[in-house]
Amino acid sequence: MLKHPQMLGLLRNAARPVPAQPLKGILQNSTRQLSALRPLQPIHAALPWALRHSNCLSVPSNSRALSLGSIFSRNKPTPSPTPLVVAHITRLEAEANVHPHDVEKQLALFQALFDTKLKTSYDLTINRWERMCEFDPSSPLLHSQEAFKIYLECLVQTNQQPAINAAVRRRDNLLAAHPLATVSNAATVNADATSATTAEATTPSAPTSAEPSSTELASTSEPTSPSGSPEAPKQEISPSQEVAQFVLAAQPAMGIPPAAVNASQFARFKAVASASDSSNDNPIQVSIVERKGAWVPRLVRFIALVLVSSFFFLVILSVFFENTGFMKAGPRQTQFEPAEGNTVKFSDVHGVDEAKDELQDVVAFLKDPTAFASLGGKLPKGVLLTGPPGTGKTMLARAVAGEAGVPFFFASGSDFEEMFVGVGAKRVRELFAAARKKEPAIIFIDELDAVGGKRSNRDQQYMKQTLNQLLVEMDGFQPNESIIVIAATNFPESLDQALVRPGRFDRIVAVPLPDIRGRVQILQHHMRGVITSKDVDPKILARGTPGFSGADLANMVNLAAIQASKEHAKEVELMHFEWAKDRIVMGAERKSQFIDQKNKLATAYHEGGHALVALYTDGAMPLHKVTCVPRGHALGYTSQLPENDRTSISYKEYLAHIDVAMGGRVAEELIYGRDNVTSGASSDIRSATRTATAMVKQWGFSKLGPVYYDSKSDSLSQRRREEIEGEIASLVRGGEARATSLLTSRLEELHRLAQALVEYETLNADEVRKVIKGEAIRNISEVLEDISKTTTPTDPAPSTTNSTNS
Repeated sequence: MLKHPQMLGLLRNAARPVPAQPLKGILQNSTRQLSALRPLQPIHAALPWALRHSNCLSVPSNSRALSLGSIFSRNKPTPSPTPLVVAHITRLEAEANVHPHDVEKQLALFQALFDTKLKTSYDLTINRWERMCEFDPSSPLLHSQEAFKIYLECLVQTNQQPAINAAVRRRDNLLAAHPLATVSNAATVNADATSATTAEATTPSAPTSAEPSSTELASTSEPTSPSGSPEAPKQEISPSQEVAQFVLAAQPAMGIPPAAVNASQFARFKAVASASDSSNDNPIQVSIVERKGAWVPRLVRFIALVLVSSFFFLVILSVFFENTGFMKAGPRQTQFEPAEGNTVKFSDVHGVDEAKDELQDVVAFLKDPTAFASLGGKLPKGVLLTGPPGTGKTMLARAVAGEAGVPFFFASGSDFEEMFVGVGAKRVRELFAAARKKEPAIIFIDELDAVGGKRSNRDQQYMKQTLNQLLVEMDGFQPNESIIVIAATNFPESLDQALVRPGRFDRIVAVPLPDIRGRVQILQHHMRGVITSKDVDPKILARGTPGFSGADLANMVNLAAIQASKEHAKEVELMHFEWAKDRIVMGAERKSQFIDQKNKLATAYHEGGHALVALYTDGAMPLHKVTCVPRGHALGYTSQLPENDRTSISYKEYLAHIDVAMGGRVAEELIYGRDNVTSGASSDIRSATRTATAMVKQWGFSKLGPVYYDSKSDSLSQRRREEIEGEIASLVRGGEARATSLLTSRLEELHRLAQALVEYETLNADEVRKVIKGEAIRNISEVLEDISKTTTPTDPAPSTTNSTNS
C-alpha cells in the first residue's frame, strides 16, 4: 500500500473541488508548489560519453528494517552497452560537437542516448539541452519538438517530473526571445513538429479511465456556469505544453514516485483514489530503489550487534559454569581419602628425622585428642613446612594423615586464583566446609606463597579477599578444633605476617636438604625395586652426591636404571650411577656437535687451567672430573665435589673459589696471548664477581669491615658505593693474579693436561694427577674396550663430564 506522507496528502487534496483555472495557471501553481523539490541537475564535464556511461548516480534509498534478506541479497547488475553501441554514440557525439547547429546530428545523438536506457545517457542528454539553453539560446535545436520531447522523457526517466513545468516555461520564453532566423531552419522545425504530431496521433490513447491526460484534466477541472451556459473557450496551449502533456500522459501512473507528483495531476490521483476505493484488490505499489552498496552499513551494524551480544552472553555463561560446576571435565575431587596400598607412612620418609619427630605430636593428638586436653593442652591449628624444593614436604604431610588415619584434603595455592573476583574466597570456604564434615581431618596447602604473600596497597582486591578468607577460616569466629592446616612453601620470608603468627601456624618446621646419612637412607629406599650390582654401595654414592635433594636422588636412581636397560645389562652397575650423576650435575653430552681441533685444544687449555688451580690451591673444593666435551650449554666442564657436607665456608675457601674461577681465562692468556682471549670465561667472571660482591656486602670479608650493605637500599652515599666497587674489583683481580702466578710456574703441566684432554676428552681426579706427572693413565686393553663400547649401537655415551668453557 502507498504510505508516503506526501502522496497521501496529495490524494486528500485531490478529493476537494478545484476552481477552474487555465492550463497555464495550473502549470505555474504546480511549479511554485514543487520548485523546492527539484533536485540539483548533474553538471558533467565535456568528456566523451564512453568515459562517463559507467558512473551512474544512484538514487538515495529510503530507510528499511534490518533483516537477513536485506543484508545478504545482491543487487542486480546494471546492464552496460555493447562496444558497438559505445563506438556509435561516441561518433555521434563527436559529430554533434563539431556541428552544434545541425539539428539532425543533435537529434541522432539524443535518440541514440535515449535508446541505451542508462541513467548516464539520460543525464548527458539533460546536460546538453540545458547547456544549449543557457549558452546558445539561438540554436535551431531549441525549436525542435522531437529534441524537446526526448529531453522531457529523460527528465521523467531520472525522476525529475517537477522540473518539467520549469522546462516548458523556459523553452517558451526562449522561443519568444529567439525566433527562427532562416526558412530552412523553420522547415526543419516544422518537420519535427509534424513528426511529433504524427507520433502523437499514431500513439494509442494513453489516458484511460484511471489515467486521464493533462488536457482532459484541464477540461474536467473547469466547472460549468450556474445558468447551464456552455463552457468558456479554452485557452491556447503552446507547443511546449503539448509535448509535456504527451510525455506525462505516456507514463504509467504507478511508475511515478510520490515526490514527483505536481499540482497538474491532482485529478489523476483522484481517479486512482476512487479506483482504489472501489476495488481494494489493487493497492498502489511503491518500488524503493536502493543505492549500490547500501547493504554494507547494515552488515556492519549486524556484526557489531552479534559480537556485543555474544560477549555478554559468554561472560554470563562462564560465570554460571564457574559457580555451579556444570559441564566440567570431571567431578572436582577436593577430598583425598587415603586408600589401603596408597597410604604413606613415616617409614616411607627418609632424611628428615627431626621434622618427623616434630610432626609426631600432631599425629598423637589426631589419634587421641584427650591425651593432651587433660592438662589443658590444645591442638596446634597450623604447621608450616619450609625448605628447598624436593626435600619431601608433601610426603611428610601425607605421612601425617596416613599415620593418624584421617582424611587428607589437598589444595595448591594457585587453585584459589581465578579471573573472577570472589572465586578464590569461595573456594577457601568450600575447602574448610568439606573438612568440617570429615573432621578430624588434615588440609594441606602446597605453595602457600601463591596466595599468602605479603599484602600491599598495590595488590588487587581479589587477592586480598582470598587471603582474608584464609585468615578468618584458620583463626576466626568459627573454631576448628579438629582440623589441622599443613602448608608448604619455599619462600617463608615472602609470607604475610598475619598468616604466620601463632594461632594460625603455631609451628614452623624446617625441612632441609638431607645429609650423608639421610642420602644413604633415601638411596636405599629408592633402590629397593632396582636390580643393582653387588659393587654398588649407597654410602659411596651418597658421599659423591652432596647437595642432592631427595627428588634428585630418586631421579638419579631412575636414570641409572633406564641407562642400564638401554645397554641390555642384567643389572645396574656403579658406572650407570656415575653416568646418571654426571648427567644431573653437568648436563647431557653433545657429541653430535662438531668442534675443530683448534677450538677443542683451546677448550682443553681453558678447562686444564681450572683443574690445575683446583688441585694446587689451598682451600679449594676437591676436583671430581674435567672434560672438553660439550655438555648442556657449555663447551667444557670442570666438576668439583666436596668431601663432606658443607655447613659453613671460610674466607680462604671463598678466595680459592675466585682463584679457580679465574684459572680458565688466565690459561688462555698465557697460551694464546691477551689479544686472543675468548669470551668463554663469561660465566666464570660472573661467578667470581658474585662471590666477591657477597664477601664485601654480606659477609664482611673486606677492608670495609663487618658491615652489611643492602643492594636495594638507597641510603648508601656515593663515596661508600665507590669503596664497595673498589673492594669487589680488588678481590677479583687478586684471584686473577694468584692464578697467573700458579699457572706460570706449572706451564709444562698445563700442556700435558691439555693434550691428554684432547686425546681422552674426559679425565677424573686420579687421571689428572697421573697426566701432570707424565704417567700413563690407560693401557691398550682399556682403550680397545672403550672403543668397542663406543661402536656398539646400544652403548650409551661414556661417563664423561662436560666442563664449561665459560
